[in-house]
Amino acid sequence: MKNIKQMSLPELEKLADDIRERILDVVSRHGGHLSSTLGATDLIVAMHYVFDAKKDPFLFDVSHQAYAHKLLTDRWEQFETLRQFGGISGYTKPSESPYDYYVAGHSSTSVSLAVGAAKAIRLRGEERERIPVVMIGDGAMSAGMVYEALNELGDKKYPAVIILNDNEMSIAKPIGAISRILSQAMASPFYQKFKQRTEKMLEHFPDSAAYMAKRMEEGIRMITPGILFEEMGLEYIGPVDGHDIEQLIETLEIAKQMQKPVIVHAQTVKGKGYKIAEGYYEHWHGVGPFDKESGEILKRGNGKSATQIFSEKLCELAQSDKKIVGVTAAMPSGTGMKLLMERFPERFWDVGIAEQHAVTSMGPLAKEGFKPFVAIYSTFLQRGFDQVVHDIALMNLPVAFAIDRAGIVGEDGETHQGAFDIGFLRIIPNLTLFAPRDNATLELAVEYAASFPTPCAFRYPRGSMMLENGRYEASRFELGKAEYLEREGEILLVGYGNGVGRAVKVADTLANDGVKAAVLDLRFVKPIDAALLEDAAMKFSKWFVFSDGAREGGVASAIMEAVTPEVLQKIEIYSFEYEDRFIPHGKTKRVEESLGLLSEQIAEKILKSLGRI
Repeated sequence: MKNIKQMSLPELEKLADDIRERILDVVSRHGGHLSSTLGATDLIVAMHYVFDAKKDPFLFDVSHQAYAHKLLTDRWEQFETLRQFGGISGYTKPSESPYDYYVAGHSSTSVSLAVGAAKAIRLRGEERERIPVVMIGDGAMSAGMVYEALNELGDKKYPAVIILNDNEMSIAKPIGAISRILSQAMASPFYQKFKQRTEKMLEHFPDSAAYMAKRMEEGIRMITPGILFEEMGLEYIGPVDGHDIEQLIETLEIAKQMQKPVIVHAQTVKGKGYKIAEGYYEHWHGVGPFDKESGEILKRGNGKSATQIFSEKLCELAQSDKKIVGVTAAMPSGTGMKLLMERFPERFWDVGIAEQHAVTSMGPLAKEGFKPFVAIYSTFLQRGFDQVVHDIALMNLPVAFAIDRAGIVGEDGETHQGAFDIGFLRIIPNLTLFAPRDNATLELAVEYAASFPTPCAFRYPRGSMMLENGRYEASRFELGKAEYLEREGEILLVGYGNGVGRAVKVADTLANDGVKAAVLDLRFVKPIDAALLEDAAMKFSKWFVFSDGAREGGVASAIMEAVTPEVLQKIEIYSFEYEDRFIPHGKTKRVEESLGLLSEQIAEKILKSLGRI
């Protein structure tokens, strides 16, 4: 491909169209993020034209919108493997390409990364040669971390260009035609040169004249969207048309030459170039395979997902109990909270990408006698860890954490796998941890959490539960009590949550090889049923533990901590939890196979441990 910096404007526009077509083709066949990355394509083309991705740190917030960047950096053919096991990631990943400066997958980190990069550039004496370039969506601006970084950037004045990709709502809505004219004028070379000359000229004016000129400039700024950023010490340009490549190049050139922290506010349309997805349609953000002509999704899961079960049960309880309230952090559809927000808008909230605030804000509601549910993905609860400790558990407040996407989530990969919640929650005093094994016990888990008097958390997977609903009769949760599903056998399989389904599948496989296994549903990992475990040690000497979580600090660790040293001497414990690594992306079954977690793989390992192979 011709060097982008040597392309004419028509060639750049054609390139942007070709990139969109490539994205649409691959995502329609394999799934992935669509509307955000189509909307950002023109911006990314302009970024690569003005800046140098070989030396300038390109920082894409979340980075699911960076597909065009991948296609512009030697990954056109590889793009066919997007989000597939062994293929390229759906996010920026330095181990994949030197053009990816930093790993990203969680929101609102980009400006902090830019500040760090700018500090390093200054210390290396390269400020005239390199400049951090950020692309951040307006949704990410709801997180406090962004403002912590902007605060320092405005104070230290490190050179950086922050492209605010405004594709859902204006940060501050432009006020009519006057604002549009002024904003366009502020983005022009004439205005920026005029502003610089005026500032120099005012240095020589009497104080009174300088004061009047300054007040006039402030009056102009008051009716533009950039006042927030200007007041933080940042230069602001915009709004500009995020699909006008010529205007974008001109604007970014100005920002680059300013040698200051600059916000370039670009307004874009999500799904640009694919009419069916253009506009704010949440379901086009991340999609499975679909028909390009009709937009119809080609593959759908069978039966209800765990998220649907949770959502419908909580909605049923909220109908009769007005004390039940809830919150999610920018994932109303993903967590099932959308249904509750529609039916009970005064009691259920989406606070945006603000997990820390979401957790802490529920504390006072619990203190005032309400029953809050925090519906959140396992990977995103990591961002609210201190708030769980300091603002909920320390006060011993009855907040319930409904942890979605626990375990392997598939194509999103390392940044999104729900591997760590058991380990990092298990260490917190006052917090009770339990997990359902199937749809029926998930409904019972929601009921149990709704009446639980202290902080609690329960976890469930993306998609459907592994254990077929109805195979075992559902029984209500009893604090700290485990339950045998199969009592007889020569070995013991211990499952927690969705790990129970894996244990049952392994038991079925072993039965075909003549090995009968008892199956225990642990149900609670904190408090754990130490008495039952110690009794089990009298019957079974080999234990095999299953959970969709990390081995370190996980369920097997909890078991070994709970029983006495004398009991540990009688048994051998094998953990089939996730090994100590970040889990790669790919279809869940393929990822599990790579980890040796398919039922036939586990059964073979167990048979070897028994000396049967």
